[in-house]
Amino acid sequence: MNDYDALYPQLEARELSDWVSVLKPLVESRLASDAHGKMPIWQAALSALPDLSADDVDLVTGVSIGDKQTVAESARVEVIEQLQHFHPWRKGPYQFLGIELDTEWRSDWKWDRVLPHIQSLKGRTVLDVGAGNGYHGWRMQGAGAKLVIGIDPTRVFTMQYLVMQRYIRSTQHYVLPIGIEEMPENLHCFDTVFSMGVLYHRRSPLDHLYELRSCLRSGGELVLETLVIEGDVQDVLMPEARYAKMRNVWFIPSVDMMSLWLERCGFRTVKCVDKTMTSLDEQRVTDWMHFESLADFLDPKDRSKTIEGYPSPLRATFVATAP
Repeated sequence: MNDYDALYPQLEARELSDWVSVLKPLVESRLASDAHGKMPIWQAALSALPDLSADDVDLVTGVSIGDKQTVAESARVEVIEQLQHFHPWRKGPYQFLGIELDTEWRSDWKWDRVLPHIQSLKGRTVLDVGAGNGYHGWRMQGAGAKLVIGIDPTRVFTMQYLVMQRYIRSTQHYVLPIGIEEMPENLHCFDTVFSMGVLYHRRSPLDHLYELRSCLRSGGELVLETLVIEGDVQDVLMPEARYAKMRNVWFIPSVDMMSLWLERCGFRTVKCVDKTMTSLDEQRVTDWMHFESLADFLDPKDRSKTIEGYPSPLRATFVATAP
């Protein structure tokens, strides 16, 4: 059975048959293609993971699958070796078959900051834009969401999701290897849309806000987290080249400017519910992500600045209602 076979009837039941007809071959094509020569390696590593039933799954207090008794100690080294084929592991952490999968980001900290400020997810249909490997989507399911669809075009993240799905076997949470530009226009079918860590990567942030709005039903909730700078309603930073060594950072607004963008795009009841400086404990190099991380992106003599001299990463979360 294909990992997405249970999704398509759910979309058809929501009168989205036209989307299914496009989505099904697209997903199959993306997962069959040889992305940078890695797909055969990922498929082999996924197949090599132990074939067992992990009944002990927790999606409420974290993402935990099984425990140290689920897999024999002698087999755990082999499991770790297979999981490392999916490097880099950026979002998490996961407790996986007794293995602590300590990812680059403490995504659980972000989730704990966001959850108290949003509408209950119980029974809701949710879109998670820029889902990565689906960590937050699992937490959304744990919070009661009826259906969570994550989208992220980075193939290795979809494969990481499939690692977890191999054991969780959820019919409520999916990560699709597509970007928001490949979503149908004017879906207006999601109760909640998350966009966390995406906006500053978009060349046109207002177009992104309109894309998010078109996915929401009237009265649905947008949850948006993005980089911001200190300042007033007239302030926005556009880096000259890179920001924290990232090439694809385009616009970093102040909180007031971000609120204005949301209002100008038609959103109502706009609120900034959290503003947090990214710490070296929240984003860092680990055994599961050994590329450069935040410590390498900041000025070693002044951690309040990036290596380029811009203000260091400050993130804000906004909630708003679709008209």
